Amino acid sequence: MKLDFIELGKLSVSRANMRYSKKAPDVSDILPTIRARGIVVPVLVRPSVAAAHGSPDTFEIVAGARRFHAASLVAAERQEAGQEVEPMPCAILESGDDADAVEASLIENRARLDPDEVTCWESFTRLVKEGRDPADIAQTFGLPDLAVKRILALGNLMPRIRDLYRQEKIDPATVRHLTMASKSQQRAWLALLDDPEAYCPTGHQLKAWLFGGKSIAVKHALFDPEGVTAIVADLFGEDRYFADSDAFWKGQNEAIAARRDAYLEEGWSDVVTLPVGEHFRNWEHVKAPKRRGGRVYIEVRDSGEATFHEGYITAKEARRLEKGEAVGHGIKAPRSEITGTTQTYIDLHRHAALRAALTGYPAVAMRLMVAHAIAGSSLWSVRLETQATRNDAIRESVECSNGETCFDMVRRDVLAMLGMDADDPTVAEVGNGSGSRLVVTFSRMLALDDPQVMTVLAVVMGETLASGSAIVELLGQHIGLNMAENWQADDAFFEGLRDREVLLAILAEVAGATVASANAGEKTKVLKSIIRGHREGADGREWREGWVPRWMTFPPAAYTTRGGVGTVDKAEAVAKALAGGDGPDADAKDEDGDDLDRLSGDPSHSEGHDEDEVEVEAEAAALAA
Repeated sequence: MKLDFIELGKLSVSRANMRYSKKAPDVSDILPTIRARGIVVPVLVRPSVAAAHGSPDTFEIVAGARRFHAASLVAAERQEAGQEVEPMPCAILESGDDADAVEASLIENRARLDPDEVTCWESFTRLVKEGRDPADIAQTFGLPDLAVKRILALGNLMPRIRDLYRQEKIDPATVRHLTMASKSQQRAWLALLDDPEAYCPTGHQLKAWLFGGKSIAVKHALFDPEGVTAIVADLFGEDRYFADSDAFWKGQNEAIAARRDAYLEEGWSDVVTLPVGEHFRNWEHVKAPKRRGGRVYIEVRDSGEATFHEGYITAKEARRLEKGEAVGHGIKAPRSEITGTTQTYIDLHRHAALRAALTGYPAVAMRLMVAHAIAGSSLWSVRLETQATRNDAIRESVECSNGETCFDMVRRDVLAMLGMDADDPTVAEVGNGSGSRLVVTFSRMLALDDPQVMTVLAVVMGETLASGSAIVELLGQHIGLNMAENWQADDAFFEGLRDREVLLAILAEVAGATVASANAGEKTKVLKSIIRGHREGADGREWREGWVPRWMTFPPAAYTTRGGVGTVDKAEAVAKALAGGDGPDADAKDEDGDDLDRLSGDPSHSEGHDEDEVEVEAEAAALAA
């Protein structure tokens, strides 16, 4: 046998080749590789029958028909592009009978053994170290990008786990989940595997073991998950999971509420959100269009997946419709006077204003932080309030508000105190942070005096204060926060106003009862334009300075008896708790015999407020000394 390079035009497929066929074979798997690298392994050829009858230098391919067809396609492409066509590397056999040729063809095709994934990982890793990009590797070997990423993901596994996988002692599903495990989790899993008396989770049980049984796939999120940091990605590139189920359900519930509001605005008679885990039973319901009283049912699974069943009524209601009877939906919950969008607007603005005001009350912030330590947490796991909203107008409004601007100024001062970058978005860290950062930060804190430490504390408390929570109500009332100093009506606020009764009440507050009465029959669009006119001073109209809608004041109030305002509900819950309804005895005393409700925001306790703070700061200084 000798090696030589032969022009493609002098080659043809032998009938003795086991892949001989008049129909061209499928070469899609090897075509990308041949385009990129050409023919690497020579084909087996022998002098053709035509050569024996006077056609010199012609050969027939005994083994390598697919490589020949792929090389022919690449040659045609290069000829069209005006490029040079390379000859085919060939191993030339001596002339012999067809049995030898068939045997050679069969040996080459049967003797090949595809490398296992771990062997491929070792080779691909060497290529990456040599500067090859995963996309180049995929193109060279004719593999999908995902297949290359899946193989490279094995690098996240400990060597012993890779060896077990190579030996087929671990199934692919188990390996896939192990790529999401940390090295410590992998070591713990190997310890279980080695213990004959222990249960070692595999497959889907392994995923539950890794995530504590609370993993939720990102694909089920109705909201944009890119802003959520607690996400673990499947390194095979196919699945991602929320490691923090609370972060998922917060975003998911907000998205479901927004979808519910949208359905109601579209004219659906009702939208029913089933309890989490409760299934929607098709056999108990009948399809009904919107005009016949059909409602929307929202089904939410424990896995986080939400399904929207549009246009259904109960079977009992359907039977009543067939008899010509009117279908009532029973006792409906009163429609909220504000939309979910407006509630988000209110919560975020009040939150921004309150945490800015909190920087002036460091003693209160200290008390609140201690309360967090008492009422929390798993070794004090700090989470930042991201003030997240999918509404761009609300996001811009809050970012430009006076409260947010003032808070950011104090935060920059704190960053400078701690020697951090002034452009860092937060002072507090998400998660537990690294040991080195903790040491450096603590050493810098030791160099600060007490007032500086209290300022740092207040900023960190502001960054970790939950928006829309009951504690916002108690704090705002206690410090007597004036929202008029932190907020002004803007486009985002007016965009969320859609209730006619509420708009008339606001118009009466802004322009007077006479103007509101004169426009009582106007549409909501006209009412909003009149209020805007007062806000902008158009046509000689005057704006009531210091006006703030009732929902945003401390304490807040509603404009109607329908309710459904989150801030008002929270304020009522706070008042009930302080009165002893859901909390400790209302007559409880602290160790010094003072009334505990002096921190409740009761105006009757406002006197001596500064003295209380001085005492607390003095106590803090004594403790530091």
